[in-house]
Amino acid sequence: MDLSAAMSVAASGMAAQSERIKIISQNIANADSTATQPGQDPYRRMQVTFKNVYDSTIGANVVKVAAVTPDMSDFRQKYDPTHPAADTNGYVTLPNVNTIVETADLREAQRSYEASLSAMDLVKSVAMTTISGIRG
Repeated sequence: MDLSAAMSVAASGMAAQSERIKIISQNIANADSTATQPGQDPYRRMQVTFKNVYDSTIGANVVKVAAVTPDMSDFRQKYDPTHPAADTNGYVTLPNVNTIVETADLREAQRSYEASLSAMDLVKSVAMTTISGIRG
């Protein structure tokens, strides 16, 4: 694999993790977003899935975002009969976002992004060493 291909692979990892960080941030920001009317659904957690894609121009697999899909797990329920979106039993439907899980996912995504950044820095260092060696 040549240096430009290695940089492309690292850059694809950074782009994919950047999208994941964006979606996780949206989930955390909407963790308490309820519906405004009874019977409406609140914010639904979103998930990012990745796929490997062969890039024939560089001759290597790169990572891409395959899809951003809603998490179809159950919503949380909270008893608050004074809330405008409370049902007839006084329960409010809350998003299916667990901020502890989201925070852990965010840390993992950040570390993956940093790993790709480190790989790119390594490739740049090898390129600079090669150029220095050529110049003599």
